[in-house]
Amino acid sequence: MSPKALILLLLLLLPMRICAQQKILFFLTDWGNNLSMDAFLAKAKASGYDGVELWMPTSEDKKTSLKEGLKKYELQVIFLHGTNRNLPFEEALRVYEEGLKEILSWKPMKVNSHTGNDFWTQEQNLAFIELGDRYEKQVGIPVLHETHRGRFSYTLPDALAMLRKFPNLKYTLDISHWMVVHERTLTENDPGLREIFPSVDHIHARVGYAEGPQVPNPAAPEWENEVKVHVAIWEKIIRSYSGDVFTVTTEFGPPPYMQTVPFTKQPLADQWEANVWIMNALKSRFQ
Repeated sequence: MSPKALILLLLLLLPMRICAQQKILFFLTDWGNNLSMDAFLAKAKASGYDGVELWMPTSEDKKTSLKEGLKKYELQVIFLHGTNRNLPFEEALRVYEEGLKEILSWKPMKVNSHTGNDFWTQEQNLAFIELGDRYEKQVGIPVLHETHRGRFSYTLPDALAMLRKFPNLKYTLDISHWMVVHERTLTENDPGLREIFPSVDHIHARVGYAEGPQVPNPAAPEWENEVKVHVAIWEKIIRSYSGDVFTVTTEFGPPPYMQTVPFTKQPLADQWEANVWIMNALKSRFQ
């Protein structure tokens, strides 16, 4: 085979090689968890997760338990962080930076930030993004900004506007928020969404619908269309991702985020089972 033909063959095979090497790591939220830290981490590992996503514990004992458990069960961690919207802008920015420093000292895989305030100006919200970008460049740990109600990214147009203002912005996409904010089912072919895709570095896998951010039970047949739409969006992002490892956190929440039976407050589904179910639904697309 001539050198020219060999180069052509390698170029043809390259996309297949990249796809074959790409890994997806799955993380579990600790939102609503009532187990001890050790029991929670053990159950997450046994359920097939590669790590957990949670806020930095507030006590030293809980921090120690988390650190020991991550090592014991060989789990990765993504830390949640966020802007305190109850503080004035300047103070909120200072507190945000202090918390970010502590989080990064743990060397997590990523930081997922609930950033800014939907009542603040674009310039005020941008200050948090620029601060995160500065620390990311210093330590090499991605600082991502979640698409979330109540934050600068609460709508698709606002998220796009900030991306155009700051092209290095990296998003955690939680599309379930936008389904209810825009009161319609957005699809993978939406032009605005397609513009967001290249900036997405992490996904929160929860299924929303036009009237709420979480379907009662993703396994129920009446939500089949919403599940298909969400999985198609996630798959499109993951398959076009340029890196070797993509991360996904399953984030079905507990009551009252999860709907309950009137008068009894009994949840309509099992939160843990819902998260494992959606993880397996996405895993099946990459087998």
